Amino acid sequence: MTAGSPKDRVTIVEIAAAAGVSKSTVSLVLKGSESVRPTTRDRVNAAIRDLGYVYNRGAANLRRAHSNMVGMIIHDLINPFCAELAVGIERSFQAAGYVPFIANTAESPVRQAEVIKLMREQGVAGLIVSAARGTPDDALDGLVAVGVPVVLAMRRLKGRRIPVVGPDNRRGARLAVERLLELGHRRIAFLGGYADSVVRAERLEGFLAALVDAGLDPAGAIHAPTTATREGGAQALEMALAQRNPPTAAVCFNDIVAFGVCLALRRRGIQPGRGFAVIGFDDVQDAMHADPPLTTIAVDVMGLGERAAQSVLRMIETGRNSAEDHIGAVHLAVRESCGGPISERLEKRA
Repeated sequence: MTAGSPKDRVTIVEIAAAAGVSKSTVSLVLKGSESVRPTTRDRVNAAIRDLGYVYNRGAANLRRAHSNMVGMIIHDLINPFCAELAVGIERSFQAAGYVPFIANTAESPVRQAEVIKLMREQGVAGLIVSAARGTPDDALDGLVAVGVPVVLAMRRLKGRRIPVVGPDNRRGARLAVERLLELGHRRIAFLGGYADSVVRAERLEGFLAALVDAGLDPAGAIHAPTTATREGGAQALEMALAQRNPPTAAVCFNDIVAFGVCLALRRRGIQPGRGFAVIGFDDVQDAMHADPPLTTIAVDVMGLGERAAQSVLRMIETGRNSAEDHIGAVHLAVRESCGGPISERLEKRA
């Protein structure tokens, strides 16, 4: 009899017997489930290697009535935050035995619609979407209607009960303002981010709430919307400093905007952290290596990506097309760009 014929193929029953576990435990290990204890997983994997078992992915897909392909649609992979998010998502999908397909929409709802159509035609088992700007609120209704598990990353769609994974935007902005208030700043601006961004709205809400709690008038606060880029950050700073009572500090929509703000300050001969305090949001890898190192709201972006993938995987395995939102914890990473207590010279100018 030739090798690989039906009688020569190793079965899950034989693996279970060799490892001293149940068939269901072997099945969970093959699917990459995290519910199996590490010692048990190691024992099962050792039995798989010793017996020469080969997982028949095609047959498994037929049994569970969906493919092992999953989709990742990201609005801007040039943004280092989005790139780190994608790495976290991909890592979890691969560990569970799924093949992730990634698409960059470059903030184009048209491109996004094309990608969604293509992935649906390919029979993806699930989908994570970091929606492009201007995405219609009903853009994912067709997928949800046919039972495809969908999770939104970072950006929610109004009026839709699609689960969202993202950081605590309101708390993060509040922490940034509180730090600047502790340093003596009273004229604080919120710089950058698209005016129609849901994420910006949440961060601005936290920013304004912190001012109110400090007894400051939120109506007088400067908040300049721009593109969420270095160029946008530089433009936002120029708009803020052109005001009659310019700010002495800024909370930025994200780290990329903050980098642009710092660049524009240096062009004016102002050292970030000395003549003007700057705080970003996200804590991308470049933040600690910036000049000066950027104070920012730290987000566990890879953890958020992993959480989004785990939500999709649970929906796939349970057959339930729903999951809870996950709002990730944030904290303030204090570095040099927000400086120390406000100087006497700056206090007099105020």
